[in-house]
Order: sequence, then C-alpha cells, then structure tokens
Amino acid sequence: MNEEGTAMQIRYYKEYSRFLNRFMEFKVYGHAGRPILIFPCQSGRFYDWEDRNMCNLAAPWIDAGKLQIITADSIDPESWDNHGPCRPRIEMQERWYNYICEELTPRLLEINREQGPDHTGQVLVGGASMGGGHAVNFFLRRPDLFNGTIALSGLYSSGMFFGDYMDDLVYRNSPCDYMRNFPENHPYKKLFAKADKFILCCGQGQWEEDLLASTKELQAILESKDIHPFVDIWGTDVSHDWYWWEKQWVYFLQMTLGDA
Repeated sequence: MNEEGTAMQIRYYKEYSRFLNRFMEFKVYGHAGRPILIFPCQSGRFYDWEDRNMCNLAAPWIDAGKLQIITADSIDPESWDNHGPCRPRIEMQERWYNYICEELTPRLLEINREQGPDHTGQVLVGGASMGGGHAVNFFLRRPDLFNGTIALSGLYSSGMFFGDYMDDLVYRNSPCDYMRNFPENHPYKKLFAKADKFILCCGQGQWEEDLLASTKELQAILESKDIHPFVDIWGTDVSHDWYWWEKQWVYFLQMTLGDA
C-alpha cells in the first residue's frame, strides 16, 4: 500500500512470441515511471522477483510513479542450464535474446506509455546471479535499447555452462569474450558513455568466488576499452543470496532514481 492506501498496480500478461513459437508470460508492477526489465536467476520464473520481496522493496519508487518493473520469463532450462548438445542450446538463447529485444521491449514501452512519457532508449535492465549476467549482455549488445544496468552477482562469460565450446552465438552471449575484441571506434562506445547507470555489484562472501572473478575480469576488459562501469564490491560477509541482493537492490535504486 502507498500513502493513499491504494495497492500497487500489478498486471499479468501472456503473449505469443514468434521468435520462440510459444506464449511467454511477464508481469508489470506500477503505473508509470522509468522502466526496468528484470531477468530471473538461473532457470527462474517471471514471478520470482515479486516472490522474493524485491517489488515490495521498490514500492516507494513505484507508488511515486518513478519506477515501473517488468519481469521477464527465462528459457534457461533449454539453453544455459541444460546438458544437451551445445548448438541447439545457444540457438535457443539467441531466439530468447531476439524475443526480448524485438518483442518484449517494444511491448513494455507501449505499456509504459499508457500512463506516462515515452522512455524509448531509456529502459534499464537488471537482475541477480544469472539474471545479472543476462542484463549486462543485453545492455552491452543493445545500448540503443537499454541505457543502464543494476547487475548483482552476475556471471559474464560462457565457460561455466559451455566449457571450451565456442561458436558465433556463444561468443555473442559471452560479454568477456566479445568485449575483449570491442573496436576502439565502435559507435556503441558513445552510447555506453551516455548510460544512466552501468552498475556491476558483487560480494566477497560465500558462493561469490566465481562471480567476483567474472565481475573483475569484465571490469578490466571494459576499462581497457575506456568504458567505465560503476563496480561496487561489497564485503567478505556478503554472500550469493537474496538477503544481500535485497539490500543492494534498494541501495542502487536510490542511487539511480534518487529519493522516492
């Protein structure tokens, strides 16, 4: 409930994707404001952010009309989190990538415009764990669509899920690999510089070792290209868990949107 005693506006959608040849579900929290597209953790679902109290924690900004959260569904069990042949798995990931960019993002902007100004080119992306990795991949590949991240404990290379296998599509979805070869004169560089917030956060506690190494690896690659994310490494007590992601989420919302 907000100060007026009215409930947060929450809407559920189930719409057909031509890229995935199936119906895909998503939810929208809030009536207007800056849109942030949230990706779930590994093999998670579109309702996890709500179930884990993350939408309630964002209620002050949502109720003030400063933030609208859109929670995407994943296909990780058919792509990253799958032990079948590599090529079909990464082809599914790329179809999901196209669904997000070509179908869900235009749709969320359409919904966002119903009760507020146009935020085309101003969509934030975020998530925790694999969701953070997805968010950064989308931002780095399409800074014309997305102009900032809140990425918590993300993994930014393909090795943990694809081992030594590499092809054109794995490469496109492995930020540490493709950003290592990012050209100095690429037009996206100006878009990265204009990003509202490019946040990479990770703890140093239990279960964060691989994610911390990946965060630092991507940071070094980006900074070697004169691209400067806001990298925030939290303490040695900060584990790979929702308890800390809740705290980080609120902290970075305030940093990105200001006071509610």
